[in-house]
Amino acid sequence: ISLGVLMLLFVAYQLWWTNIRAEQIAGKETDRIQDEWANGDRKPGVFAPGQGFAIMHIPKLDVVAPIAEGIDKEKVLDRGMIGHYGEGKLKTAMPSDEQGNFAEAGHRNTHGEPFRYINKLTPGDPIVVETRDAYYTYEMASILPQTSPSNISVIEPVPVGSGFEGPGKYLTLTTCTPEFTSTYRLIVWGKMVDERPRSEGKPDALLG
Repeated sequence: ISLGVLMLLFVAYQLWWTNIRAEQIAGKETDRIQDEWANGDRKPGVFAPGQGFAIMHIPKLDVVAPIAEGIDKEKVLDRGMIGHYGEGKLKTAMPSDEQGNFAEAGHRNTHGEPFRYINKLTPGDPIVVETRDAYYTYEMASILPQTSPSNISVIEPVPVGSGFEGPGKYLTLTTCTPEFTSTYRLIVWGKMVDERPRSEGKPDALLG
C-alpha cells in the first residue's frame, strides 16, 4: 500500500506539480523580460546560457512562453521555458539574422509543456517571436512526426526534410514523441512571413 501511495504521489508530482511550478517560473521570466524592454535595460547582443531574451506566441495553442538561450534541461526546459539551440555544434540563427534557421526545443509533457500540442499546428498557422525591437511572424509550413534524437539535420540552416529548397528565414520547433517518452523527436517547421518593428504595434496574428 505504501509503495502504491508513493507511486501515485510521484505521478501527481510529474503530471501536476511540475507544470504548476514551471508555469510560475516561466510567467515570472516573461514579466521580467517585458519589464527590461520597457525600461530600456536589455540590449541586443549575445545572451548567456539560460538567459531569457524573447517571447514566443502560438495563438492557435494559447501558448505564450519565454525563450531562453540554450537547451539545458535544468536551467531552461524544466523551468517551463523554450530553449534556443545557440551553442556549439547546435548553434542556430536568431530571427534578426539576414537568413538562417531559428531552432527551439521545448517540453511536450510536464514542466510547463509549452510544446504539448504543436503536432496540431497546420500549414499557415502563425507563430510569433517577440523580441526587444521587433515581432517576427512565421507561418507553420510542415511537420516531421518522428525522427531520431540524434538527427541534427533538422536544425540546419536549410533544415533537411522541411521542404525548403534554399536559404531563407526559418523556424524549427523540436519536442519529444510519443507523449510521456523521449524516444523520438517531433519536428515542426515554419517560414518567416513578416518582420514588424515594435514601434508599428503588434502583428495581426496577435490581435485576433
